[in-house]
Amino acid sequence: MYLGRLAEVQMGFPFRSRLEHDPQGDVAVIQMKDIDGANLLHAEEAIRVMLPKGKTRHMLRAGDLLFRSRGRSNGAAQVMEGIGSAVLSAPMLLIRPRGVLPEYLCWYLNTPATQAQLAAMAEGTSVRMISAEALKTLDVPLPPLDVQRRIAQAAALAEQEKTLLARIATLRERLSTQLLIKFVREATP
Repeated sequence: MYLGRLAEVQMGFPFRSRLEHDPQGDVAVIQMKDIDGANLLHAEEAIRVMLPKGKTRHMLRAGDLLFRSRGRSNGAAQVMEGIGSAVLSAPMLLIRPRGVLPEYLCWYLNTPATQAQLAAMAEGTSVRMISAEALKTLDVPLPPLDVQRRIAQAAALAEQEKTLLARIATLRERLSTQLLIKFVREATP
């Protein structure tokens, strides 16, 4: 099924001027820099601004997906509970799932095979970009809801395992370095 039938896809809020941080700002502005290489959103690092009145359709809510439409990586990040008042800045795309689990759709968009399809959709020479219209044509397999849930859970566990293994490797390296330094000190008269 096409993504355009499973989700609303729209451009982020088009700010007309350079964004300046306002500590009294009423909304956080999510930009590409607020999403890390693992496609995790770090909204606490976002700048704040005063949003013009009447722009509530751009407000983010839990379950929304934030898609990097420009650059080398076209991953998606999921908005979790507790986001607070926030908007997505253009040129990023907001994907608001309906009839599909956000966790499943986010996982699917970030798989290597889908990333290859998205790369083929990108246009431009110096700055590659995927338009909202092109993204809407992405074919997304739609298994039953319980299968989507199991896939999303398995993907979350796999990601958690990857994080834990990286942490173990870091700690193991630190331990071996400390042991070797200890051996050097003990062997040195």
